[in-house]
Amino acid sequence: MAKCMQKIVVMGLGYIGLPTASMLATKGHQVLGVDVNHDVVTTINSGNIHIVEPDLDILVKSAVNSGKFKASITPEEADTFIIAVPTPFKITATNPKAPDLTYVEAASAAVAPFLREGNLIILESTSPVGTTDRIAEIIAELRPDLRQQQIYIAHCPERVLPGHIIRELVDNDRIIGGINKPSAEKARDLYKSFCNGNIYLTTSKTAELAKLVENSYRDVNIAFANELSIICEKLDINVWELIELANKHPRVNILQPGPGVGGHCIAVDPWFVVAAVPEEAKLIRTAREVNDSKPHWVLDKIKAKAARFKNPVIGCLGLAFKANIDDLRESPALEITRALAALGVGTLMPCEPNLNSEFSEFPCFPLADVLRKADILVVLVDHEEFRSVDPSILKEKVVIDTRGIWKIM
Repeated sequence: MAKCMQKIVVMGLGYIGLPTASMLATKGHQVLGVDVNHDVVTTINSGNIHIVEPDLDILVKSAVNSGKFKASITPEEADTFIIAVPTPFKITATNPKAPDLTYVEAASAAVAPFLREGNLIILESTSPVGTTDRIAEIIAELRPDLRQQQIYIAHCPERVLPGHIIRELVDNDRIIGGINKPSAEKARDLYKSFCNGNIYLTTSKTAELAKLVENSYRDVNIAFANELSIICEKLDINVWELIELANKHPRVNILQPGPGVGGHCIAVDPWFVVAAVPEEAKLIRTAREVNDSKPHWVLDKIKAKAARFKNPVIGCLGLAFKANIDDLRESPALEITRALAALGVGTLMPCEPNLNSEFSEFPCFPLADVLRKADILVVLVDHEEFRSVDPSILKEKVVIDTRGIWKIM
């Protein structure tokens, strides 16, 4: 067993990098996690975490206490390098939502000096088609001395759901795409050390597109639900009842609408497909436009309700992009709350039970205070805390329920 253990460097200690690094360490690998944020490094080395994810605190503490996991701001020599850094948008002259590979390219450049023959580089970050090949190009440019030696490079896109990352990291099937077959096989051997799910090998480009397609599929289906909610509002029909009834059909499974779509994956990945093939990705583009427009529709709805009051107190329930987590990336709830603040629509009382004291963009209030003082309650995230609200309290409030937890729209 000891012969299979590796020295692994994980670049990026966010929602994917930190669980992956900790999991590998608990399986016996020697892991160095690298992050540019000094506070993150200090927090992890003390056995604590900087993000909210069930059971991650236990996993990290176990990994650190075992001596198999530590964090640093700089990489070092290893057998395998895993890149798990953000891939956000950037604005270009022709595309306001073009893929930004700055972090991937910087991570690739950072590990280049430490590479030696036989090393494996794995890209976990969800990326546009061709990004894995781009890493190979960067390594070739920075380390021409390695051109006659074998460096293995593969893409293994993460497939986990925030709130269930630890379980899905182990149990979910994985796709691994190599720049060549030996690269895919070498990456597979590493993932077998902690993955119970099936592992499927393919090319790096197919693996890249597979992840983008998975999230585009979900985005299209969410767009259908979101469009239904707008149609139902126009026709004075309860969308929650409509969907429940329609789903009684054995071959219909309509998803639940919301205030938009957030998170790094579903809100971002379809645009990577559109950027690559803008003329062909017609349906994917339309779905993205529907979901991107939903926060504006919700905002107009809130403004219309607020106009009935002189100076309404508006309780914004939730800021994260989904239930029971603290992740604010691409969050429609946060977008709506920011817009209300900028427009000066009443007195805002945001409530986000999963955020810690480091969030300082605007004050957050305890749920009990919001329920007592608000004239208008806007459900933006379906956190468990909100589901248990006494229905009798709502009778005295104007309620806008974008998540359907109270079945009011």
